[in-house]
Amino acid sequence: MSTKPLLLYTAGTPNGRKPSIFLEELKSAYGLEYDYRALALGKNEQKEEWYLKVNPNGRIPALVDHNRNDFKVFESAAILLYLAQHYDKERKFSFDPASDEYNEALQWIFFAHGGIGPMQGQAGHFIRADEKIPYAINRYVEETKRLYSVLDTRLADREYLAGPGKGTYSIADINVWPWVNLHGYVNLEDISQFPHLSAWLERIRARPQVEAGLDVPPRT
Repeated sequence: MSTKPLLLYTAGTPNGRKPSIFLEELKSAYGLEYDYRALALGKNEQKEEWYLKVNPNGRIPALVDHNRNDFKVFESAAILLYLAQHYDKERKFSFDPASDEYNEALQWIFFAHGGIGPMQGQAGHFIRADEKIPYAINRYVEETKRLYSVLDTRLADREYLAGPGKGTYSIADINVWPWVNLHGYVNLEDISQFPHLSAWLERIRARPQVEAGLDVPPRT
């Protein structure tokens, strides 16, 4: 039984890295402690009966909040929003729900959750499938590139996706960064055609909390 207030079920995937990065940011900013358990996806541990009681969809990540009667949250973006609501009290990584900035951040969160995650995920799947289907590979890689171009345009005169002025580092960035960070996984090793996105990628990578979050669970 975890003795820390939060327990994260995760694995070393982009969706798994999102909450661990945010939890490391909250730990640094507020002293919020958490435990994690890495699930063996190759052994289908996420499909076991005990875990389906945590996440009925049988996927990672999922969060259990011992501070709030073991409240359970699944879906990576939902976990980010939940943590922001209950633990980012000074809005260091999020925005007042009554503000335009909050709704701006939501748009980019949903853009990534419904676009880049699924498209890039499918690109990676078909690239590594035993049966190579050129149409499928091209379709998903090209759509990933198109979505990267949307981010690049957004970041042309900004440092972060949401917030006033040049933007503020927030969960809108955390929600999409782990996917873009794996651009090489979908045969996009060189993303110099997206200079603003590339600069954003490195800007966020320079944060110690991001590096710490990438090691939950440890990289192999």
